[in-house]
Amino acid sequence: MIAKLGLASGFVLLLAATWCLSQAAGDKQQEFAAHMQKAHSYLDQKQPALAIPEFLAAVAIDPENVDAQANLGVLLFFQGQSADAIPHFRAALAGSKNNEERQSGLAKIQGLLGLAEMRALDFADARKDMEAAYPALQDPRFQLQLGLELVGLYTQSGDLDKAASVIAQLRKADPDNPEVLYAAYRTYSDLAGESMLALSLAAPDSAQMHQLLAHEDSRQGNTTGAIAQYRKAIAIDPRLPGVHFELAELLRTSKDETVKKEAEEQYRTALLENAQDEKSILRLAEMDAQKGNTEQSYKEYTKAVELQPADADAKLGLAKTLIEMNQSDKALPLLEDTVQQEPTNATAHYRLATLYRKLGRVDDAKRETELYKKFKEMKERLQALYKELQVQPKEIRADEIDQP
Repeated sequence: MIAKLGLASGFVLLLAATWCLSQAAGDKQQEFAAHMQKAHSYLDQKQPALAIPEFLAAVAIDPENVDAQANLGVLLFFQGQSADAIPHFRAALAGSKNNEERQSGLAKIQGLLGLAEMRALDFADARKDMEAAYPALQDPRFQLQLGLELVGLYTQSGDLDKAASVIAQLRKADPDNPEVLYAAYRTYSDLAGESMLALSLAAPDSAQMHQLLAHEDSRQGNTTGAIAQYRKAIAIDPRLPGVHFELAELLRTSKDETVKKEAEEQYRTALLENAQDEKSILRLAEMDAQKGNTEQSYKEYTKAVELQPADADAKLGLAKTLIEMNQSDKALPLLEDTVQQEPTNATAHYRLATLYRKLGRVDDAKRETELYKKFKEMKERLQALYKELQVQPKEIRADEIDQP
């Protein structure tokens, strides 16, 4: 009897302990909920500094709560406490692994984790998390920010090909963004420098090396030096792709007729190497037009347009030639296509305005004239800017051409 009573008493005590544990758990849940409610209330009042202690108290009660950890990490990050935010971002990501729906929405958290790690100088983890987050982001502005930071990490580590790959994606998404365009300029410049160094080490006396040096001389305004380098490249390899056209491009800027004649010969040599060289055909068409060889220039312009329908210069040249041949009806669609294709082409707007006026389309002519003035002014501003940025090429003189 006593034994049975003792057993019953123990059972009652066990039930009491279980009830106490359940009550304690319930109290903790209520306490957690209260902290979360206060935290969100402070956020609604735009007082993030007051929300942080409430989220801290909440994660102390339930460290596996993804929402509390993620919110706390975000607040700490934007308060400038990147190192403190890292463990909370990581906890949020770890808690989301078994929840696909929630995990897909945490790409931004992983991106912020990468930024926090970068600011904490943990570049290896930063790169890993940013690479994982970047393609999954749905927010264009944050994806732009993360992409630019990723480009910076790639550049610092010398992974220029990867940097260029991200730049290509950013330019596709936001082609006119100045930050993206500047990052592209820096990345491509670094790639050019790296390639130049690699070529100079691998083949310092090659035709390609002299062609590269010619590009650099030309870019810096040293036309004479560029011509000399092109001649050296041709002496080593007369069939080097593009070299005859590139040399001709420099020679044709001269006012000396002998030099211009050599430019024409170089264009024709380029065509012997590649009969489909549209740019060389276009230049010969322009030269024939200047000499008054209308029929020949018409054939060459027509061929250039056939080879490259998207070349605005070819279309403009053909349209001008057709107008001179009293075939304005054929010139009109070419000019209209060109302004559609290149809306900022001032020359195309001018010629179209002139043709509209000739056809009696006064309103259309007025519209195109206004566009011509607008884009002409824009072009003049750009030319002034470029003049500040680089030395202008000197005019080629005939006595310079004969120098070795």
